Amino acid sequence: MLGKDEAFNDRQSRRWRNVLLLAFGQKKMFRNPLVAILHFFIYAGFIIINIEVLEIILDGILGTHRLFSFPLGHSYPWLINAFEFLAVMVLIACIIFLCRRNLIKLKRFISHDLDGWPRSDANYILITEILLMIFFLTMNACDTLLESRGYVQGALMDSPVFAFSQYIHPLLNGLNDHALAGLGRTCWWLHILGIFAFLNYLPYSKHLHILLAFPNAYYARLYPEGKMRNMPSIQKEVLYSMQPETAPSTTEEPVSFGAKDVFDLSWRNLLDAYSCTECGRCTAACPANQTGKLLSPRKIMMDTRDRLEEVGRNINEHGKYENDGKTLINHYITVEELRACTTCNACVEECPVSISPLEIILELRRSLIMEDSNAPQEWNTMFSNVENNFAPWKFSPDDRDKWAQD
Repeated sequence: MLGKDEAFNDRQSRRWRNVLLLAFGQKKMFRNPLVAILHFFIYAGFIIINIEVLEIILDGILGTHRLFSFPLGHSYPWLINAFEFLAVMVLIACIIFLCRRNLIKLKRFISHDLDGWPRSDANYILITEILLMIFFLTMNACDTLLESRGYVQGALMDSPVFAFSQYIHPLLNGLNDHALAGLGRTCWWLHILGIFAFLNYLPYSKHLHILLAFPNAYYARLYPEGKMRNMPSIQKEVLYSMQPETAPSTTEEPVSFGAKDVFDLSWRNLLDAYSCTECGRCTAACPANQTGKLLSPRKIMMDTRDRLEEVGRNINEHGKYENDGKTLINHYITVEELRACTTCNACVEECPVSISPLEIILELRRSLIMEDSNAPQEWNTMFSNVENNFAPWKFSPDDRDKWAQD
């Protein structure tokens, strides 16, 4: 909420369509079908297995065991089998993703953008998901094995095995009933505590995108990619210079141009920063980055979020923001990074959750040029010519057509 206000109320049907296709359907992910399918299983597992988590929570509160098995009857094993299928697919997908990050070492995963906590964060989440699925399958295996021994009665509606956890039985057959019951209860506790711990950790992790992808898709820019938003104050100045008679008699209050810090960006830009998945697809597609330039669109988003968090700590400490002598430009994002951008929109096109690093780059660059006059000499010469001669070249407008005389 530190960002500037901006309205996104138009074309609501298109916005809900974006939510369905981009957030729920993960449409952009399917440019790489194999990775998309694996990611979809993790995503579907996260959502659908919450039904099973609800049963676990109610069992804990009410002191019951597999509460949903009685109202669902013989359909209950089918439901658990579906959960187990998702659990196995999540398990496989997380192992593959761990290998891609740490063994295959794809360029976008070994980039210096992720040095330190961001790289560890991604690995910790994948390992946690693997453990949660193992706990779930082991808990089911213990339950079905105990029921087949007659230790518990009727909870699973005459279905002593489940489709996938039954293959864990050989590993557990050597345990007596009490040890097996203790193992099942331990997995129950570890599973539910793991879920609650993950939910508390979520706001501090890149996986906050699990929640923010939906509003981010809804509030996506709907105008054509590549279209830049003009600044009305500059448009007026151009109009006044071309038609002096339209200039107002009183001077308007001066306005600032572009953005130096997070306060100068829109709330939508700040939401983008918190929605970033740190996947690096934007940086992998960036032609400037591919040719060795410092620019990394992923780093732009991560730097914006880091600055926001620093500002948040400042506000919490002082009750309001106290100037700390830092800005997003220079202290987080360098001039060299900003100038490397070609505004090609490759980063915007690639982002699976509709983030636009380009908007932030443009606003920062506008501030550099229009507030600080910080531009290469060639640019400043062109700007001066445009301002004085209405063209990039140093010719008087009256002489513009002389080239055609001969």
